[in-house]
This record gives sequence, structure tokens and C-alpha cells, in this order.
Amino acid sequence: MFERLDQIEARYEELTQALASPEIMGDSSRYQKAAKAHSEISPIVERYREYKDLQQGIAGSREMLADEKDPEMRAYAQDELTKLDARVAVVEEELRVLLLPKDPNDEKDVVLEIRAGTGGDEATLFVAEMFRMYTRYAETQNWKVEVLSTSESSVGGLKEVIAIIEGQRVFSRLKYESGVHRVQRVPATEQQGRVHTSAVTVAVLPEAEDVDVKIEAKDLRIDTFCSSGPGGQSVNTTYSAVRVTHLPTNTVVSCQDEKSQIKNREKAMRVLRSRLYEMEMQKQQDALAKERKAMVGSGDRSEKIRTYNFPQNRVTDHRIGLTVHQLEQVMDGKIQPLIDGLITHYQSEKLKGEVAAGA
Repeated sequence: MFERLDQIEARYEELTQALASPEIMGDSSRYQKAAKAHSEISPIVERYREYKDLQQGIAGSREMLADEKDPEMRAYAQDELTKLDARVAVVEEELRVLLLPKDPNDEKDVVLEIRAGTGGDEATLFVAEMFRMYTRYAETQNWKVEVLSTSESSVGGLKEVIAIIEGQRVFSRLKYESGVHRVQRVPATEQQGRVHTSAVTVAVLPEAEDVDVKIEAKDLRIDTFCSSGPGGQSVNTTYSAVRVTHLPTNTVVSCQDEKSQIKNREKAMRVLRSRLYEMEMQKQQDALAKERKAMVGSGDRSEKIRTYNFPQNRVTDHRIGLTVHQLEQVMDGKIQPLIDGLITHYQSEKLKGEVAAGA
């Protein structure tokens, strides 16, 4: 591990010098590439340098313990050594995590799809609340949320919503949200105060770039139709809505939120590209595909990854056994404790895999 860290630090120094050279500074493409590489390894180098400083401090404290006769100074050295030993163990673990193979999609924006599962009208109401939750969380991260399509229910909820979330490392934060989310509460229409259980499905797809997925024009069928639902006369009376069908996979994407047919087509193609990219990833990584399919499931209540229990004011993530008794705050977008818990869990699982592979 430390040989690899030395190599990374040497590379970091090379990039630091390169970024200051007139040759690189005058070439925007090379400069951006070097700056990106420099930024990616910077956290590793910072932590590694802290580790080396800690090791020097430990050596100094041990030397003092060996040479010092004064009891007070020896006690001070022992106290410092205890603190440094504890910190170096933490930093070493952090370095192992930083050196884990990166998910190539972590830097990507995402296509977020939320759909009502079992539970009828109550499920559609929860879809709307879930979308608000993710939107509020995105605001705290300075991410941009753009709605691509919605399908409203008769009670003011959403049968489904599809949106693109753009920003820094969006997929790395939201990728573990895919799955069935279960809600337990007393619906407003319930006369006898009984708790009902409903479910919604969430899919978080990394947005594909043009270079990630090649789509042939001959493989597409594009239909236009009049938009339905709210939006005024111009939306409802012109053929602005677009339905794109990818014939080889029979993947269909519709978009009607914009008044412009061109904009609706652009949005539909973004979703289609991401869905095809996800399909290709599933082919390449069968194990991950099975895991994701099992995680998202069919929208049945029993296949939950997380439960939102309103009477008990709790949210429980069943994958990691984490319970938070702050449901109102969670529904207001304060989901960082859940996200951090999931990231820590899956990083730990990766580390175990790396150790097992090394053995």
C-alpha cells in the first residue's frame, strides 16, 4: 500500500509542477485534464502526508520515553504517544478506503425515477413527498434538479416522476437510494385510524454521455402527440409531446413537460441514453445487475430497503440496520445520516473484499 502511496505522491508533485508551467497553462484542454487528475489524487496525498507526520511524531514520542528521566515529561510523552497511535490507526483506515477502486460513475449526474408501487392513491402521494425530499436534499448540495416528466394521480400525488439531477458527485451520493421504499401511516381518507402500508420504487441511473452509448437513428421510432394534463392551451393543442422508442430493446420514453417538441425530444433522449447505458452495464456486470434487480424489485411492500413509519416517527434502512427517529427532518431532505451510513457500510464491504482477494 505504501509503495503505491509513494507513487501517487510523486505523480501529484509532477502534476503540481505541470499546472504551473506556461506550456500547460496555454493549452486549456491539457490544463483541464491535468487539473482534474491533480484534484482526484489530492485527498489521498493530503491524508498520506498527515500519516507520515504522525509517524514522525510517534518516533519522537518514543525517543523521549526512552531518554527522558523526568516523570512529568515522560507522562506527557506517553499521553502524546497514545493520541498519535489512535489517530494513525484512523488515518491508515481512511487511506485504505481512498485507495479502493473508484466507481467510474461516481462523478456522473443522475436520472432519478420514482414510481408508485402497491398502495393505490396513498402510494402516489408518497411519490410526491419522496421527490420533494430528494429535491430538498439536492438544494443543500447545490445540485440542479430538472423535471423531465411527471404523471399525476387523481388525488394530487404522482404516479411517477423522472428528473435529472446535476452537480458534483451526484451518483456517488444517491446510488444506494435505488430500491423499494415503504411508508406506514394513517391516510387522510382513513376513517377508523388504521395504519396503511404503501410502497414506491426509486431508480437512480448514472446519466450517460454521448460517448457512453451509441444510438443509431435507424433504431429509433419517434412519435409526436398532443400533451395531456396541466399546461395551458398551447401545451394541449400542439403536437409538442414526444415518445421515443428504441426498437432493438423496445425501450420507450415519453416527455411532454416542455412546450417545445425539440426540447421534449432532447429530454427524452437523455433518459433513453441513461436507460440503455444501465442495460449495458448490467450485461457487463452480471453480479451487480442481479443485486440491483433484487434491490429495486417489483414494488411490493415486502421488498423494502427502507421504511418510513409516521406513527413511530422513525426511518429504518433495513440493509444496514440504521434507524433515525427524525422522520419529519428526513422528509424535509435531511437524509445525510442515512447516505453516510450506507457509504460507510459499502466501503467496509469493499475493504473486506480487497483483504480477502489479497489473502
